[in-house]
Amino acid sequence: MNTLTLPEPIAAYFAAAQNNTEAFAHCFTTQAVVKDDGHTHTGVDAIKAWQDAASVQYNATTTPFALEREDGFQVVRTHVAGNFPGSPVDLTYRFLMERCLIASLEITA
Repeated sequence: MNTLTLPEPIAAYFAAAQNNTEAFAHCFTTQAVVKDDGHTHTGVDAIKAWQDAASVQYNATTTPFALEREDGFQVVRTHVAGNFPGSPVDLTYRFLMERCLIASLEITA
């Protein structure tokens, strides 16, 4: 089986997103922006709150399966399964990196 190798900050994001809020927060710049499900979360505290709420509500597991670069973004395709309508689903994560940290992230179907 092929293993997808992600850039370190993105790999750390996916590893920490499952169960480590503090490590998760260290993946982002202080003024990072996350757009997901029609909402925008700005700054580390708002991003941590978003992740904590999503973890409790959806209990999702995310498995990255493809990576490409597009217009300065790292674009990761993932398979996501959890407690939400339409599960499982494939989602696209568009990461913009700044100094080895995530400056922006947009998650779309």
